Amino acid sequence: MARETTRKNGAEHQVAMVFDLNKCIGCQTCSVACKVLWTREEGTDYHWWCTVNTQPGRGHPRDYEAMGGGYRDGVVQPGRRPTRQEWGGGWDFNYDEVLYGGKGQSVFLHHVGEEPHWGPNWDEDQGAGEYPNAYYFYLPRLCNHCTKPACLEACPRGAMYKREQDGIVLRDESRCRGYQFCLEACPYKKVYFNFLRNVSQQCIGCFPRLEQSVAPACVRQCPGRAIWFGMMDDEESPVSKLVRKWQVALPLHPEYGTEPNIFYIPPIGPARLNDDGSFNETTPRIPIEYLETLFGPKVGTSLDTLQAAMAKTREGGKSELMDTLIAYHWKDMFKPFDRDPAEIQWK
Repeated sequence: MARETTRKNGAEHQVAMVFDLNKCIGCQTCSVACKVLWTREEGTDYHWWCTVNTQPGRGHPRDYEAMGGGYRDGVVQPGRRPTRQEWGGGWDFNYDEVLYGGKGQSVFLHHVGEEPHWGPNWDEDQGAGEYPNAYYFYLPRLCNHCTKPACLEACPRGAMYKREQDGIVLRDESRCRGYQFCLEACPYKKVYFNFLRNVSQQCIGCFPRLEQSVAPACVRQCPGRAIWFGMMDDEESPVSKLVRKWQVALPLHPEYGTEPNIFYIPPIGPARLNDDGSFNETTPRIPIEYLETLFGPKVGTSLDTLQAAMAKTREGGKSELMDTLIAYHWKDMFKPFDRDPAEIQWK
């Protein structure tokens, strides 16, 4: 069924990513790598195509999960577009005064203009729970390059399409008129608006890099080896095995109905502490009920599979799943997109 839907939307193949949330340390290297590469033009100051938010948290844009969009009974649903304040970010700072004003240590760096009330990862590391069993984890988010992209169906201009060779969702900006119906329809709210150019923009899957067999910037720059990338229809690729063979990687909010192609290995979290300070190995610190609100009802099965593989290796056994997750050889994480970008004469 998924393959039929993919062909319907113009793609014969589909790239995908898997983020291991047990390895993500919230360093923001992926988001910064994307930012410095793709969103440096005018009007993109507040664009963060890749963000890493703390969970539980309100996300970016603020409370995006309550803004609607996606599909209901197979019909695309109009949602609400975020306000500029709900996006936040793109602030101006008094760099010239601090760096070149000759005032020594009498001035400090601060924002200039309207007081900000939200921004990317505004609630960093706050999380939930109570001492000594508070908890949080990091959740990288970018365009899901969905198999059933609601943004594509909502665009009245036909400006959006899926590339046949890899399923990346792109837009023809010459056709875009800035209606932002794509943003309203996207339940993940990962479409940004360039107010200066009057066009919507989002992650382009680093397709110029893929055409040179180079992995996306966010993938390649991750220092924790927490991201796998490859073709879903390649049964030997790590992403295909993690999603389809072992079924430990799950989509975010599958109930939205867009069939996203960004997947997550849910966090196990540290053991709970009993009142006497001993470990409680039976009750998870991160509530399963909360993880189910993010990744659906298969979370428990995914965590059970991970725990079983970990127990097997502790006992001296072998586990292909654990070998894959440990990622001994980083190039194996995104073959055949493992070419060194320094070798390429970019145009």
